[in-house]
Amino acid sequence: MVVPELRLWRAARPHVARVANAVRPRLAQAATAAKPRVTQLGRTMSVQVTKVPTWHYTAGAATAGLALAAVVVTAAGPWDSSGQRTAERDRAAAQEHTGGADHDRDSGTTERAPEPAPSAASVLTGLGGAGSTVKSAPNGPALADVLGPLLKDAALGSSRAAEVVDIATGKQLYGTGVGTALTPASTTKIATAVAALSSMGADHRLTTRADLEPDTRELVLVGGGDPTLTAREDADGAASLRDLATRTAEALKKDDVRKVTLSYDTTLYAGSGIHPIGADNDNLAPVSALMADEGRTDDSTSGTAVRAENPAQDAARKFAGFLEEAGIRTTSPGPSKATSRAKTLAEVSSPPLSALVERMLTNSDNDIAEALARQTAVAAKVRADFEGGGEAIRAQLKKLELPVSGVSFKDGSGLNREDRLTADLLTALLVKAGDPAHPELRPVLTGLPIAGFTGTLSTRYTDGAAGVVRAKTGTLTGVNTLAGTVVDQDGRLLAFAFLASNTTSKDAAQSALDRTATALAACGCR
Repeated sequence: MVVPELRLWRAARPHVARVANAVRPRLAQAATAAKPRVTQLGRTMSVQVTKVPTWHYTAGAATAGLALAAVVVTAAGPWDSSGQRTAERDRAAAQEHTGGADHDRDSGTTERAPEPAPSAASVLTGLGGAGSTVKSAPNGPALADVLGPLLKDAALGSSRAAEVVDIATGKQLYGTGVGTALTPASTTKIATAVAALSSMGADHRLTTRADLEPDTRELVLVGGGDPTLTAREDADGAASLRDLATRTAEALKKDDVRKVTLSYDTTLYAGSGIHPIGADNDNLAPVSALMADEGRTDDSTSGTAVRAENPAQDAARKFAGFLEEAGIRTTSPGPSKATSRAKTLAEVSSPPLSALVERMLTNSDNDIAEALARQTAVAAKVRADFEGGGEAIRAQLKKLELPVSGVSFKDGSGLNREDRLTADLLTALLVKAGDPAHPELRPVLTGLPIAGFTGTLSTRYTDGAAGVVRAKTGTLTGVNTLAGTVVDQDGRLLAFAFLASNTTSKDAAQSALDRTATALAACGCR
């Protein structure tokens, strides 16, 4: 969700007033320490973005090394284009009368407040430019001295693999078992994201439409594979089933049609929608080209939830209800297929693929992951089922010249224990996402959960490398993985992948992985 900065500041103003005095010294100290780190980040992750979610600004601050309490980061507001917090600047001008950049915005200060001070230099300065202080990549043997003992922790089970790569150069800095294919769990989603973005583009949208068959008055709700299509009153940026019904009803009334035979079309996807792990699964709805709110039967938007047994029929029934409210009577919906002669009356489209990828990675959303695997299969013109999706992902990664030897995809989410990935592939995916030649892949990096702040890492690293580690988690019984990026003490942006199998304690294994990532963040290693 895109939150306007002004609205966020107004909501946060009372809290900022309470915490500003306590936070100010830590901000100054952290900003000084962050300079070399963000310089590296600027070069590697430079990209033009439209409609940037607010947490991306928080992510920028966090990745720059400002490891403050999460509540303070949220309350203080986002970064503006020059790297100064909007809330900080307002607070300084209004309370301390020492000025602050207004950056072409209304700072909300009184007439008696001083004029804003000149803007500071941008935080994200390109590597190699004036003032660059980023040092060379860590030394391999020194990294081994730090990471080796941590990766030998018994909590990481009997099979493990690890690799660290310098994103700027693609050079391997540390590796053990890098070519060993292990069960990756949800780190599989990194591969799914890269395959989907590279095959369809970051601006691609998934469209749901209502088609009317000529002469028969059969109205077909055609699924386009958008799991984020919503029946909720507040669409919150997603494609709205209610809006689709309203516009469909208007088109029908123009043709003096007041009653239709309602059907739904899910033929974009093939095969069974039931994941191999079973039908009774709160982590994933039956995969369907038509569903509303991921088939959830409650108000949740992420995590586990009881799902509709037939998501397509459930969505069609809700669509029928909205049509009835708009004055169009329908029959009870059943499955069908829209013909080439059908006329499209209305359609709604999902947020861009870049936003879906970010949501998938941040929340480890299995429904979006499986949808993107099938969409990749559709783009490759292969059968859009679990097998076809996996084959399409692997083929797309091979096309990108990524190391896929020994790799196997049985799904797009990582729920299948038969998936096999290597540390070498995971780090290569992250390096490719940071490659200036592939800006379409940047959502893979921006969507990674931020340690201590967002998604599946929001409750981890609270006393470690909060804000500095960004990584996708993976957890199955006996499997714990972590893959992402970290800015080390010398300002280098590094990609890492840690995979552990045959673990006996989820919590102990997660802690061991977190300690290893934290050590990497703290390492100058020369």
